[in-house]
Amino acid sequence: MEKKQFQAESKRLLDMMIHSIYSQKEIFLREIISNSSDAIDKIYYHALTNEDIVFNQEDYYIKLVANKEDRTLTIIDTGIGMTKEELETNLGTIAKSGSLAFKNENETKDGHTIIGQFGVGFYSSFMVADVVTVISKALGSNEAYKWESTGAEGYTIEPVEKASIGTEIILKLKENQEDESYDEFLEEYRLKQIVKKYSDFIRYPIKLDVSTRKQIEGDENTFEETIEEQTINSMIPIWRKNKNELTDEDYHNFYAEKHYGFDQPIKYIHTSVDGAIRYQAILYIPESIPFDYYSKEFEKGLELYSNGVLIMNKCAELLPDHFSFVKGMVDSEDLSLNISREILQQDRQLKLIAKNLQKKIKNELQSLQKNDRDKYETFYQSFGRQLKYGVYSDFGANKEDLKDLIMFYSSKEKKSVTLAEYVSRMAEDQKYIYYATGESIERIEKLPQTELVLDKGFEILYLIEDIDEFAIKMLMNYNEKEFKSVSSGDLGFEEDEKQSQTAEAEEENKDLFKEMKDLLAGKVKDVKISKRLKSHPVCLSTDGEVSIEMEKVLAAMPNNQEVKAEKLLEINPNHQVFQSLKNAFTHDKEKLALYTNLLYNQALLIEGLPIQDPVEFTNDMCKVMV
Repeated sequence: MEKKQFQAESKRLLDMMIHSIYSQKEIFLREIISNSSDAIDKIYYHALTNEDIVFNQEDYYIKLVANKEDRTLTIIDTGIGMTKEELETNLGTIAKSGSLAFKNENETKDGHTIIGQFGVGFYSSFMVADVVTVISKALGSNEAYKWESTGAEGYTIEPVEKASIGTEIILKLKENQEDESYDEFLEEYRLKQIVKKYSDFIRYPIKLDVSTRKQIEGDENTFEETIEEQTINSMIPIWRKNKNELTDEDYHNFYAEKHYGFDQPIKYIHTSVDGAIRYQAILYIPESIPFDYYSKEFEKGLELYSNGVLIMNKCAELLPDHFSFVKGMVDSEDLSLNISREILQQDRQLKLIAKNLQKKIKNELQSLQKNDRDKYETFYQSFGRQLKYGVYSDFGANKEDLKDLIMFYSSKEKKSVTLAEYVSRMAEDQKYIYYATGESIERIEKLPQTELVLDKGFEILYLIEDIDEFAIKMLMNYNEKEFKSVSSGDLGFEEDEKQSQTAEAEEENKDLFKEMKDLLAGKVKDVKISKRLKSHPVCLSTDGEVSIEMEKVLAAMPNNQEVKAEKLLEINPNHQVFQSLKNAFTHDKEKLALYTNLLYNQALLIEGLPIQDPVEFTNDMCKVMV
């Protein structure tokens, strides 16, 4: 028995593959099982061109055998096997892939795609094993050989006896260390767990001897432990089945089995694409929001498979942030994988899949909105905020895709409506889409600023979430209709006669307003006659892009830069308070200061803004009462 050296560059290369390429040690089992599946696929390819070979799929399997006494894990397959030369070529040269060569020489058929391409997956076994032994007998050969290695020092090849074709890989597991246990890879539950996670959809049975506890017939109090060989993988993934064969229950069961959520999905999307890039996907729109959705711990992403083998548990690149609530998986044969099959070598294919999925999700949400409004509103209650974040984020890059999905509460309909529905009801003389902001619907309904707009018969959208106005500002318009806040300095519909009266009143009382402005120096930009107030004495409006509600949101953020709205104090000239102001200005400047501060603080309270000095405010109230 001659010991040979690896034909790769050095011990350093193998060391790198063992310690640097794979992020988790459990990956070794995925790699070996994938190689075993490839070995069976190769027999299938030969059967296509060789009449003497009959491929009966039931005869082919992969089996795991754990021996706790010897501390060995054996992976057996009934695949094509390897000759002595192939053992030396494929295993004796690091990064020499027999699967890649076979793939290059044979055209894929009937969905049987060779997974292994790089020839390094086998060496991941050295992450968990001190000694790796491969016993193999090739198809059409009468001889079998044993390849054995302890690592970078080299390997040996010698003839052995083996009755059937196929390969056995025997891993002598490393001894446990203080910070690392290798015993887990001998435990039945752990082997099942790893297979379910990575290799559940390998098309051949993966078998394992499983211990079961059975009741002895006729004696209900006595049980015996028996060992049964079980298939521990599903083999046929749901996404490869014809949609006509599947029921709602099948999709819901898959959602539960994959632990995508504890709720029932509102909608599922099953798509299969065969074009520039081939892929299959099952996506779910959940009903309820995950408990950690708006926390740092939440990870977006879809499960990513390559030909049925799990590559990534959470592939974030497949979903934009505004659709981060979507759960599910994607399987593609066309991905350019890196050497460890854990991340992608290049992301061109991934970007193409992501773009297609984004379009599909948007279309399905629009369909849900149109055809099942109750379900859409249930979804929107959970994830509408995320859609509005999508409108605002990335400088509005996605606003055109999302503008028809977002909704706001309507003063007229008394429920959430889309922007399209609002615009369809606009009066001919209405120039703008009007909105009001506040902490709740109840508070907005009491805002003085809404009176005139509602009296004109115009519908108002109520914006009650902190992101709402930022999203509206980013949209700027919808179908060429601009958005206008009811607190805006110019509502855009005052009659010429009223404007003339207002101008006269402002000119007549300009000294009063200047005095009030001076009294409120630094607090308001100006004091003016209101063209919007009817029954209320006072309100605040804004001049500029930053509204009062936006000021409150920005103030609540960490490291806020104290961005302030430019506030205007508006006085109702038809309210009796205005006459009191005029009298005080003429006869009692001290009382004018009192009234001015009271009205300003009253306007702040209406807007939900804090009063700078509550004690002073209560004292001012007492002065009015005595």
